[in-house]
Amino acid sequence: MSLSKPNASPATLTKNRTDPCPISGLCVTCIDGCPGPCEVAKSAIRGSEVIYPAPFGVITTASQKNYPVDLSHFNIMGTTVGAVGIEADSDKAIFRNVDLETKIGQGKGLRLKVPWFTCALGSTRIAKDNWKELAIGAAISGTMQVIGENVCGMDVDSKFNNGKIVHSPELEWRVKTYNEWREEGYGAIAVQANIEDTRLGVFEYAISDLEVDAVELKWGQGAKDIGGEVKIKDLAKAQLLKRRGYIVLPDPDNPDVIEAFKKRHFREFERHSRVGMVTREGFVNRVKELRSLGAKYIFLKTGAYRPADVARAVKFSSVARIDLLTIDGAGGGTGMSPWRMMNEWGIPCVEIWSLTYQYADRLAKKGEYVPSIAFAGGITMEDHIFKALALGAPYVKAVGMARAPLTAAMVSKNVGQRITEEKLPIYYARYGNTVEAIFVEAGILKNKLKGKFEDLPAGAMGLYTYNQRLIQGLKQLMCGARKFTVDRITREDIVTLTPEATRISGINYVMDADKEEVEKILS
Repeated sequence: MSLSKPNASPATLTKNRTDPCPISGLCVTCIDGCPGPCEVAKSAIRGSEVIYPAPFGVITTASQKNYPVDLSHFNIMGTTVGAVGIEADSDKAIFRNVDLETKIGQGKGLRLKVPWFTCALGSTRIAKDNWKELAIGAAISGTMQVIGENVCGMDVDSKFNNGKIVHSPELEWRVKTYNEWREEGYGAIAVQANIEDTRLGVFEYAISDLEVDAVELKWGQGAKDIGGEVKIKDLAKAQLLKRRGYIVLPDPDNPDVIEAFKKRHFREFERHSRVGMVTREGFVNRVKELRSLGAKYIFLKTGAYRPADVARAVKFSSVARIDLLTIDGAGGGTGMSPWRMMNEWGIPCVEIWSLTYQYADRLAKKGEYVPSIAFAGGITMEDHIFKALALGAPYVKAVGMARAPLTAAMVSKNVGQRITEEKLPIYYARYGNTVEAIFVEAGILKNKLKGKFEDLPAGAMGLYTYNQRLIQGLKQLMCGARKFTVDRITREDIVTLTPEATRISGINYVMDADKEEVEKILS
């Protein structure tokens, strides 16, 4: 069985004329006279444009590769006895009493009302267009939102002094939007930085001028093994970004390129970020430097690199005593990741999460510091959250999500617009024609937010409502497992359904679970 779907995908707006060969993806009969548009054919016409998912700027993407093991190969275990984290009393051990609060970092740490947060969303158009909805939705849900890479560098109104950022209206707006709605005592707004951001002094600006408490160093993400990229439709902006130090393709200062762009022979420039060169000493020193600048919480986000790099991430994070390490598995992305790369590189989620657990557990058994860990990669529903927490227990304190909250925010934003335009689709119109009638949590939010409710974007209301669904669903799963606090979830709370999943994860195969206890009961 082929795991991949080469040569044709909705992501690249390509398709086959006939059934494809499973190895090459080419049509079984490739006929002279066919205009395409399979990916080979379209690439012959538009070249490197076809590397990226389309239409750029209004989509998020995830790979179509069917990995051999995923979270569906695990099941959650319930029990009929006892309760952990609450009194074993049927009148008290009800799912509404499950406590989902979690803590990230050392000491008092960052408190989150729920064990998930929104991963970094940076300079992409889709992140910018939906930022208000995402940030406010996360803030009123009592969880964290991370601002992704390249925001200052991409802001045409940014001001610099000796090559360092001194003012970015875009970053300031993003931070302010979250903080204006943040629930006291919960959540955080964090700022991420890559190579270009570091050169531009983004962390220094965010900490000193915007009073940001949490910063996130970035080694990579699960969607790609290179730096971030976006497309630019404006020549002047492409030239500006080149002057700011970005890699811009084709060269926007080349006269021939300028002429071709003006003639509309191509319509978009590519802006690329550089790849980092990680060293233990450099990482530890940078963390010390950020602490001295006033950063209260320091995170690291890394992607689906080889096992040695996962080990580096765990070990270096331990040595530097950072607060949160986020491990992102291969397969998805919210930006403009190369499509074939997204499908064909890196370590899939279950595998990289299992390696992370092994490495963290090894350090812990030697008495070494293990930071709070978050797993990310294709997580969308409450069972995913439970399984990821269990796979990494006790080191995983939360999970990171990006595409799912973005989807919740986008769809509900569009529903809000349809309400205003009185053009609701029938599957929503059956609930009514007002915000209060359609969004099931609207009444609760109206009471909670008082006068601010009128300023609440529909997209933020939708993200909050989505989070409430996750909250109840996760509480029900945890109640069935008799675990009433997040820190009581263990690896024993899940089983695998295949020997291969057991080999990878170290989790008990379903037929081998509880063997010792079963023997005691039957004896």
